Amino acid sequence: MYWIDGIVQGILLGGLYAQYALGMALMFGVMKIVNVTHGDLVILLALIGISLADLTGLGPWSILATLVPIGAAIGWILQRALLNRVVGDDPLPSLIATFGLSIALQNAMLQIWSADTRSLSGGAIQQASIPIGSLYIGVLPLIVLICATVLTAGMAFLMHYTRFGRALRAASADVEAAAMMGVNPKRVYALATAIAVGILGFAAAFQAMRATVAPSDGPFQLIYAFEAVIIGGLGSIWGAFTGAMILGISQSIGFRINPGLGILAGHLVFLAVLAVRPQGIFKRKS
Repeated sequence: MYWIDGIVQGILLGGLYAQYALGMALMFGVMKIVNVTHGDLVILLALIGISLADLTGLGPWSILATLVPIGAAIGWILQRALLNRVVGDDPLPSLIATFGLSIALQNAMLQIWSADTRSLSGGAIQQASIPIGSLYIGVLPLIVLICATVLTAGMAFLMHYTRFGRALRAASADVEAAAMMGVNPKRVYALATAIAVGILGFAAAFQAMRATVAPSDGPFQLIYAFEAVIIGGLGSIWGAFTGAMILGISQSIGFRINPGLGILAGHLVFLAVLAVRPQGIFKRKS
């Protein structure tokens, strides 16, 4: 049961990583935009949520409902003001621009919130668990996993069965041809980035409830998102979800082998997948 519990806890952890990865799957996997600020935006939204809770006394679910539209607004502004100027076939300009923005965000957060760690109180739900035999499944991690599954299904439906999804895929494949067919690529990209960062509102609230956050934590979330997307395969929404599960399980098993091995185990599995199947699990070779 010890190892079964490790797998279960890894799947629950993967639910949080999946929420990191969804926005990255949309921006990096579909739009070919390398957004280095991805992890910093998670931390920024988490810190905003914690401050709102302190100032207004709102509960965690009200904070979650507030962070999603705030994240969507930040994503829209980010794409319209910056990323639309550098988007193109070459991902290097977006990487350079967002790298600079990442440094600026981290320093701004340090000035506003200092380097102290903070968390968002989730009330009794943080300690609640469901016993299944000798296993205990935390209620909050289970909610995170369910939420991640619903978001992934919704994103997959949006991308494959809606006009917006078709327009986004067309614009990412050939901007000029999509524009000739009546698609406004800049508007479509801005809406896609708004959705991607809006999803990070969920990740930010749950991250702040499950652990502590500090202004310098962004790169860790960025790495987990990148690894999950690359393991699953660029352009695959369910692939990003699967990659997050693999990452969570490998870390959980690693922690049980040796407490110092957990994070490293996830990176080693990522490197192993990259060596055996560099295009990712769900992406076919061109």
